[in-house]
Amino acid sequence: MQGKFITFEGGDGSGKSTQIKLLEEYLKVKGKDVITTKEPGGTPLGQELRRILLTGDVDKMDAKSEAMLFFADRRIHLTKKIWPALEKGQWVISDRFADSTKAYQYYGHNGRVSLPDLHNLYEISVGNFKPDLTIILDIDPEIGIKRSLNRAASAAVKEVRFENVDISFHKRLRQGYLEIAASEPERCVVIDANQSIESLHQEIIKEINKRLGI
Repeated sequence: MQGKFITFEGGDGSGKSTQIKLLEEYLKVKGKDVITTKEPGGTPLGQELRRILLTGDVDKMDAKSEAMLFFADRRIHLTKKIWPALEKGQWVISDRFADSTKAYQYYGHNGRVSLPDLHNLYEISVGNFKPDLTIILDIDPEIGIKRSLNRAASAAVKEVRFENVDISFHKRLRQGYLEIAASEPERCVVIDANQSIESLHQEIIKEINKRLGI
């Protein structure tokens, strides 16, 4: 595939959406053909799965059900949007990918979905494909959750199912992301998200230039 696939990960309220937009603008100035997307919900069918997964009661499904639905959305996302774009030479920036499922459904849920089960779901849905670069925005969960809930207060659809889980979940989630990054340093970079929007953007650009040779 000729294009590049960049994913943004991190806890709720870490600023991914803002930084993705800024990176998209930067890459376009550099002459790249860029599309942005998200998980869940990067396709029309994915939007239906997003509503199921991110709204409603915290306990309406267990961790295994969540994992299977996230991977169903991911498979649709890859086949309908990500892979076709990459084959055309486009750069794809996604707000979340498979690291989120591992962080939320394994680490956050305290191992209720085993790593072997997640590995099997990944092989079935994704194969040996991985992002070229994953940027993990690290933030104190209490700060991130407050940001996310404040943003959701004015939204028409309240996508706060995970924000409403207790804070211990989000602390495990943060640790999970750090462990994922430590296990794949060639793919992942962790950046402190508790800084100004512009400072964070400049750090991201620095990593993009260093790792992908812009």
